[in-house]
Parts: sequence; structure tokens; C-alpha cells
Amino acid sequence: MNAPFKAPTTKAVDFLDGLFDAGLLMRTGVDGVYGRAGIFEEVIDRFEALVTRAAVGDGATRIHFPPGMPRRMLEKSGYLKSFPQLAGCVHSFMGNERDHAQLLAMLEKGEDWTELQQATEVVLTPAACYPLYPTVAAQGPLKPAGALFDLKSYCFRHEPSQDPARMQLFRMREFVRLGTAEQVTAFRQSWLDRGERLIAALGLPCVVDLANDPFFGRAGKMLANNQRDQGLKFELLIPVASDDKPTACLSFNYHQDHFGSLWGLQFEDGEIAHSACVGFGLERTALALFRHHGTDVEAWPDEVRSLLWA
Repeated sequence: MNAPFKAPTTKAVDFLDGLFDAGLLMRTGVDGVYGRAGIFEEVIDRFEALVTRAAVGDGATRIHFPPGMPRRMLEKSGYLKSFPQLAGCVHSFMGNERDHAQLLAMLEKGEDWTELQQATEVVLTPAACYPLYPTVAAQGPLKPAGALFDLKSYCFRHEPSQDPARMQLFRMREFVRLGTAEQVTAFRQSWLDRGERLIAALGLPCVVDLANDPFFGRAGKMLANNQRDQGLKFELLIPVASDDKPTACLSFNYHQDHFGSLWGLQFEDGEIAHSACVGFGLERTALALFRHHGTDVEAWPDEVRSLLWA
């Protein structure tokens, strides 16, 4: 059985405390849920603009989904089979006046009032691309050239930690390619090259390595091994809270025809579409920039500032 969480290193906690002291992040009382200073947000905006410039010639269709999605979509996606430890469901009060009086009495006594909440039809989005596949499938068959989408969303994963790079609520920018196996693997390879060049140009040490998702339980170990054996997932790693265990700031994933088969994504001739995505962890990349260049953006290297504040 998987251990649910990993304790952060002392260095990670020290880095987090330094971010608080510098006013870049603000405590809320819950690990992994922080306020962000204006300059932290500006760095994210500047980095996103850099990513947009890198992708400007690709012709992606831009779509933004909210940070919540229909529960039925998550259930059908198989996410709960693979990552039940990370999922979050929105609950709400649905009682009558008597139930409300009970809730108020429980609050007054300091008791757990959440038993009076019921699950809604909304779950928190775990990855920016999850709502995309059924949305595109509902629009009909793909053209022979396939399709490319540019997405952004707040995402949620329940893994509270004092490692600042492991937030529970974070933003993900994704490019998702739908098409034939050849089309989507060529797309992924192009971003493996572009992503590494982009991060290196920002003066950040990085390495691209084979990876796997944090599948749950004993069966998850086999899924993780299969994912690695087939080379389906790569990550761009940058030392953020730890030098020994660098953080995945970009991910490059080839889903084969998994989502195509699941949601009926196909071409006009009935061929099932394959998919691949590249995901940018926006908070993680900002943290990497502050870690390696310091908390004062005015003192960052000229070549980095010229890229971000172009």
C-alpha cells in the first residue's frame, strides 16, 4: 500500500519559511494552501507569456475550464481507480431548518459539522486536460490533421505538505495534442526539446528524465512499471526544495489511445485518436526562479529579466 504523504526535508521547510519571510507566500493555516504576493503572480504571468511566445506558431485552440468539473466525468475517467488519494469532491449543506440548527449547535460545541454535508455533482479538477476529452468528443469526429489545444486551470490534489513545491491548489498550463500516434508523439518530442531549451534559457538547472505517475496501491506499482517501460511519461526536473530530489516542473505525457477509447474520440473513418500533453507547473516554475535567482526580481540576471520582462 502506498504511503499517503512524504515528510518534507528540513531544507524544504526552510525554503518555505524563507518564502513566508520574504512575503512571497502567505500562511493560511493549511499546508499547501497559500496566499501569493503580487510579484509572485507577476513572475507567473511573465513565464506564461514566455510559454505563449514559444508556442505561438503552433496554432492551438485556447480553452479554459473552471477548477471544478462534473463528478461523472472524473468517475468515468478512471482517476479514482488510479489516484483515490489525490481526489477532492465538493460537498455542500442540503438539509432543512432542523438540520441547520444541528449544524449551528455542532459549530458552537466545536464538533465536526461536516457529517451534515453531502457530495455535490462537482469535483475539483485534478489536471487541466481532464474536462477537454469529453468536450471535444461531443463535437464530432476529428479532422485528419487532428487538433491542438492550449489549456489552463487551477488544479487540486490532496497531498498536504510543507514542501512549497507540493501545493494542494496550483495552476497548470497544458498543451494537448489529439491525432494519430505519429502526430502526437512528434508533438511530444517537439516540446521535450523546446521545454528544456526554454527552462535552460531562464538560467535554471534542469534535466529531463523518465517518470511515472503516483498510482495507488499494489496494482499501481505494475501500472507505474508499465508506464516507465513504455516511455509514456517524461518530466523536466529542477532543484527547488531539494537538490537530491529535484521537482518535476514540466511533464510530457503520451496517453496512447486511452482517452480516445474512453470518450469516443475518433477520426471520420472511425480510427481512435491518440493523445499527448505537455504540462507546465506554474507555481513550481516560479518557485524554481526564486530559489535560484533570489527573492528580489530586480537583482535577477539581466538575461533572465530580458526574457521574462521582454
